[in-house]
Amino acid sequence: MSQTTLADNEQPPTPDREIGSALQQVAHALRGLQFGTVTVIVQDGIPIQVERTEKKRLKRRERRNE
Repeated sequence: MSQTTLADNEQPPTPDREIGSALQQVAHALRGLQFGTVTVIVQDGIPIQVERTEKKRLKRRERRNE
């Protein structure tokens, strides 16, 4: 069995650290969003991607009867 060693200042990625980072990204994606979706993609129990889809609502102009 092989063993991976880390540098003295390097810490192994932990699920809690990954989740905390993902939550920060989700909070960032939500800022200023009025209409749309924020999606978190998870692989092997670890969030790997945050997607933001924003929708812009157009004001509907009323038509005049002529």
